[in-house]
Amino acid sequence: MTMDHPRDEADPYPPAVSEFVERFAADLLAAGFQRMAARVFACLSVSEEGALTSSELAERLRISPAAVSGAVRYLAQIYLVSREREPGSRRERYRLHQDVWYETMTQRDQYLRRWETTARAGVDVVGADSSAGRRLEETADFMAFLGEEMSGIMDRWHARRSVSGHPVEHNA
Repeated sequence: MTMDHPRDEADPYPPAVSEFVERFAADLLAAGFQRMAARVFACLSVSEEGALTSSELAERLRISPAAVSGAVRYLAQIYLVSREREPGSRRERYRLHQDVWYETMTQRDQYLRRWETTARAGVDVVGADSSAGRRLEETADFMAFLGEEMSGIMDRWHARRSVSGHPVEHNA
């Protein structure tokens, strides 16, 4: 829990869980996540179903519904969560995607290919013999390398999960 919100009897989490959520969020923040999105993602990660309503997230994290909304919008844009309606209700629940990291890395593979293509187009624009052209060519080659390696990594992860009895489920 953040230091600006003292702990009280109404906390929905045991102290160790709250501390873990904040630690995980800090790690995500250090990796480039937005602060509230990191906290919401970490909170969803420790929830039993991997899904909570806006009010549950706001209560657990002691943030405003507007902060939850902005964080969820960001997390949905980067394919980490989805919105779903609660059956028989107008309330939405925010759910972590099944196999969230596998799906996220699959999306990143598409970006790698796009960045490679764009960098190669840049080489054509600035000239292959220029310093900028050589830099862009190295960028394109690196993105191609990452894409090739990522494909193998994803295949190995899928095989590993299948062997362990936890096959990777793809989101629609």
